[in-house]
Formats: sequence, structure tokens, C-alpha cells
Amino acid sequence: MALPNSPLPAFSAVLIAGGRSSRMGTDKAALPWGGQPLWRHRLACLQETNPSELVISGKPDGSYVEAGCPIIDDLTPDAGPLGGLQAALRVCSRDWLLVLAVDLPDVPASFLVGLVKTAVERGRGQVPVHADWRQPLAAVYPRAIEPWATECLAAGRLSLRRFVDGAVEAGLLEMRDVSDHEYGFFRNLNTPDDLSTAQS
Repeated sequence: MALPNSPLPAFSAVLIAGGRSSRMGTDKAALPWGGQPLWRHRLACLQETNPSELVISGKPDGSYVEAGCPIIDDLTPDAGPLGGLQAALRVCSRDWLLVLAVDLPDVPASFLVGLVKTAVERGRGQVPVHADWRQPLAAVYPRAIEPWATECLAAGRLSLRRFVDGAVEAGLLEMRDVSDHEYGFFRNLNTPDDLSTAQS
């Protein structure tokens, strides 16, 4: 799929790579994928979107230490993906933050660029949805959403779904319906069986 040709304003991007990987039983970011660690595969996807700044959210000593871009540790320990998102929002210098989780191996750069383009045009972040499903870790967030993330973390509300719903109500985000074809981009690698099936 070709990347959209229309120019975009500068935006930031973050690879969320710091999860506990408890169901996988090993660091997801270091999983082999096409002859390279999974983090390299997904970092290359974000690089293809041409962000003006690119960071990795994860442990400072993670498998991606050689990535050559800043590694952002969570400000709130053990807060899950919302903690990683908040930390990235806190350090990004652009108005829009493109987010991609390391365990989503199939999301193409062209889809992500399309999300950024829509976010800029509509003035709201974009979260992919399909019926009752939603994917907040392959999405675009406005930097202005950071105080809401901080408020949720301070209150111990770690659910990304509740975070997204509140931001939609506040007019900061909107849902972006995905087609049946696009829905196929979003398989997760959560367990060894997921990895085996994806590589078969």
C-alpha cells in the first residue's frame, strides 16, 4: 500500500515496547520476526511514516538499547500501556503523537500515516474501532491529552478503554472505523501460540 503523498505537519511517534509480556513468557520486543527482533520490524514501520521525532517507551535496559533513539521510561511504575503513553506525551514536542505497540506486527505505515492525516484534518486524535473492538495502541493522540492521562494515572484508572472513552467525551479523540480488510492488520502477539500461528 503506497503512503499518502500529501505533506503532513511535523508529528512525533512512539514505539510502545515496555510491557511485561507475562502471557508470552519472554520479552515480546525481542521476539524473532523475519530474521530480526520484533522491535526493529516495528521501529522501521514508524520510521517509514517520517516522524520528526521518534522515541521508544520501555525499560532503559531493554533489548532495543541499540536502536539509536531516545528510550523513555514510565513516570508512573507498573501503570501498563497508559503509563508508557503518558511518558511519551510528556516528552514529545509536536502537537500529535503517533503510537504503535511492538506486538502489532502487521499494521502498515500507510495506515498509520492515514491516521495522522485524519487527526490533523479533523483536529482530534484517532483510535481505530471495529464494532465493539478498539485499538488504542495503533492510534494518534493530541499532545493536549496528556493532562487527562496524568489524571487517570493519579486516580489509579489504568484502563486504556476508559481513558479513550473519557477523551472522546471531552472532544479530544474520535473513533476511526476500520474496514474488514483493515481489521486484519491488528492481530496481537500475546502468547507463544499467537507467535507460532503468525509465523506459520
